[in-house]
Amino acid sequence: MNDTGSGFASSPRIIALANQKGGVGKTTTAINLAAALATSGLKALLVDMDPQGNASTGLGVGYDARRSGTYAMLEDGARAAAVVQPSAVPGLSLIAADTELAGAELELVMSDRREYRLQDALAQVGAEYDVILIDCPPSLGLLTLNALVAAQSVIVPLQCEFFALEGISQLVRTVNSVRQSLNPALKLDGIVLTMYDRRNNLSELVADDARSFFGDRVMETLIPRNIRISEAQSHGQPVMNYDQRSSGSQAYQALAIEVTERLGLHAVQKGKTSL
Repeated sequence: MNDTGSGFASSPRIIALANQKGGVGKTTTAINLAAALATSGLKALLVDMDPQGNASTGLGVGYDARRSGTYAMLEDGARAAAVVQPSAVPGLSLIAADTELAGAELELVMSDRREYRLQDALAQVGAEYDVILIDCPPSLGLLTLNALVAAQSVIVPLQCEFFALEGISQLVRTVNSVRQSLNPALKLDGIVLTMYDRRNNLSELVADDARSFFGDRVMETLIPRNIRISEAQSHGQPVMNYDQRSSGSQAYQALAIEVTERLGLHAVQKGKTSL
């Protein structure tokens, strides 16, 4: 986080959570990491770029409650500040996925600055937040490309199951391509192992393979299989709001600490700086 000397954060750390494979815990990680970072004292914003809108639902904003969100911001030119809404987690705001977002992939093709739409929009509100997390769709299309152009960091949730590592090389190539051509600041800053089951030898094998291939880019924190995480989502809550003492809640709080330390995140408030 940069500090201009005025006592306020000048720009946020923008993190894209991406994996073109579905069902790996990407949205679950986006919701719960954002909530844990906000609970730690960071002012956070979660941007739902997935047309399925599960991150919005997971924060208690169902389809019937959706108002203008990411589509309005990307395609209709709505100001980001006008589409931000609060969540039930103090310090965490949301830009929800409105229902029209499913058509944005095709419509963006003909738009000016089509790869920079999200970057331009978030620049309007960036100074208000310490960290912005973007939940990407499970694909490598224009919506994900917008997220990668807007972000400085990519965190990849990786499921601890067979075939999990297949396809991640394509994402790494995409990140490298975006860094070379559109966003030199972009880095793959972390891989989060999700759905880890200590009773299953396969989870350990996948974790070992990931660490041998990606080295220290693999986070130390393991996100376990935990029924409380799924139950929390069905109630439209982060797991720490639903059951703070569950293993899932403890894991995401530990992940937030690791991400904070790894990326050098800190909250800058008037008159003081706090980690």
